[in-house]
Amino acid sequence: MEIVFFVYEFPPYIVGGLGTYAEYVTRELVKMGHDVTVFSMHIKDSPTRDVYGGVEVHRPIVENMSLSLLLPMFIPEEVRRWSKGSQKYFGDIFLYNVLSASKLVNYLVRSEKRSVDLIVSHDWLGSVGGLLSSRGLNKPLVFHMHSTEQGRSGDGSETIKRLERLTAEHAERIVTVSYAMRDHLVRLGYEEKKIRVVYNGIDAEKYSPERVSEEERLSLREKLGVSPDELMILFIGRLSWVKGADVLVQSMPDILRSVPEAKLVIVGVGDQQELLKYEASRLRIEDKVILIHKFLPEWEKIKFYAAADVCVFPSKYEPFGIVCTEAMSMGKPVVVGARNISGLREQVVPSGPHQCGFHINPYDPCDIAKFVILLLEDEDLRRRCGENARRRVLGLFTWERVAENTIRVYREVVG
Repeated sequence: MEIVFFVYEFPPYIVGGLGTYAEYVTRELVKMGHDVTVFSMHIKDSPTRDVYGGVEVHRPIVENMSLSLLLPMFIPEEVRRWSKGSQKYFGDIFLYNVLSASKLVNYLVRSEKRSVDLIVSHDWLGSVGGLLSSRGLNKPLVFHMHSTEQGRSGDGSETIKRLERLTAEHAERIVTVSYAMRDHLVRLGYEEKKIRVVYNGIDAEKYSPERVSEEERLSLREKLGVSPDELMILFIGRLSWVKGADVLVQSMPDILRSVPEAKLVIVGVGDQQELLKYEASRLRIEDKVILIHKFLPEWEKIKFYAAADVCVFPSKYEPFGIVCTEAMSMGKPVVVGARNISGLREQVVPSGPHQCGFHINPYDPCDIAKFVILLLEDEDLRRRCGENARRRVLGLFTWERVAENTIRVYREVVG
């Protein structure tokens, strides 16, 4: 199959989980014998056309072009009320999509005589390019909705919501990352019969307990200030309201009353950095909360998971939790938010012979504390949950499985 991806992030330009997803899924599709072409954002000094992991990548240059002068003429009034930085971002996205679609339709297909079977757009960031190319080439479109504007931003932008809706209406299939997201889309009025669920994945060979020696694990704990006889609770993620790190800090006094040897390590950046510091001070637990405000390179993140005893991700909105899957792959028990739109409910088995951890109310510090304490006080339970978590990842959440399930959906469209 000849597949074209419009995906905003792709190596070397990765700012979140979407870029990692695109890198690994396209690599697996190529291994399966499919030809994949990617149109992605350009960053300084990156080639406008190259091959990455067997995938042909095009990155139209938008840095030296600006739509700011023309924005008032054809951009919705809502966008014109955004900050200058946000307007530029929207303009860059628009340019990237239009230039990419033009190159595909007019150059790759009409001049180079390339064949295309399927157009694939990822989120609203790649929606315009997918729509234009699908119409221009009369080829089917599949729209991957990794999240929605309502979920990301509360009510969010009407312009972006309309773009998501328009792309979904023209797509033959909508692919989303969990049944929680599917139900959310149906409630928003998206056509249920079009929607297919394909879970995200991770590299389970890279995220393996065997990758980190006991010496490395203890060395990192010592560097963090966590002694061998203390129990380390780990949170990795964006420090924003939706991820729930503030409520996790608020749960620590209850945890410490039952497990005084517990320590919480929070790794991430975001708008809650000062709030978390304030909360730890207000609760007089500064010596029990370690705040690390940086993005961890992958090799270091793997060591942090290895060093932890329990991982906690009390998200209030999480279509699919990549960091949760990483922790599970590292053989760690996990405590996860399970309210509202939560793919974490599907990822983590909370009871029975296949238990991986616990589901909690992410708004309630007492509920978080209750289940973290259960794990911290029971070493055998931690071990069983961690082993089950690793097995669950190997069975459901590998990139090979993701690619197989994705191509199954694509074949529904292409035949």
